[in-house]
Order: sequence, then structure tokens, then C-alpha cells
Amino acid sequence: MMIGMTKKARIAASVPPPFADAARAAVAGGRAPNVSAYVARALEEKFGLDDLDSLLEELLLASGGPLTDSERDRIDREAGWR
Repeated sequence: MMIGMTKKARIAASVPPPFADAARAAVAGGRAPNVSAYVARALEEKFGLDDLDSLLEELLLASGGPLTDSERDRIDREAGWR
């Protein structure tokens, strides 16, 4: 997916007021040309994160599954986090 595609689809979405305010502030601050572009970029980033989540799931399944609680505890202790 690329930002700046010429073909667009109009959608309506309701968001909490602080999100709308932040998007408008980003536009006012020059971080986006308009609210639609700001939202499109946020969606693009979310799609990328979803792809990473899927990849992580595949890797975990291929390596025997997620860490057990005891494995997490051991890693935390060895890292000095506990």
C-alpha cells in the first residue's frame, strides 16, 4: 500500500474527540497535508504492524509456540529485570 495513490475511497469514521483534535493539530503543524492523509498514513502503519503480528505468530508456531511462563521468568531473571 502506498500513500499518495490517486484512487481514493471515501469512508466515514467516528473517533474520540482527542484523536480528532490530534489529527487536526498534525495538519496545522504541517505533519500532514490534511486529516484524510493523516488517517491514511495511520492505517498504513497499522497494516504493517498487523503483518508483523502475523509473522511473529508463524515464527512462534515454527519454533514450538510461545514462551512458557517459566521461560519468561528465566529470561527476566537473566536480563536482570526481576
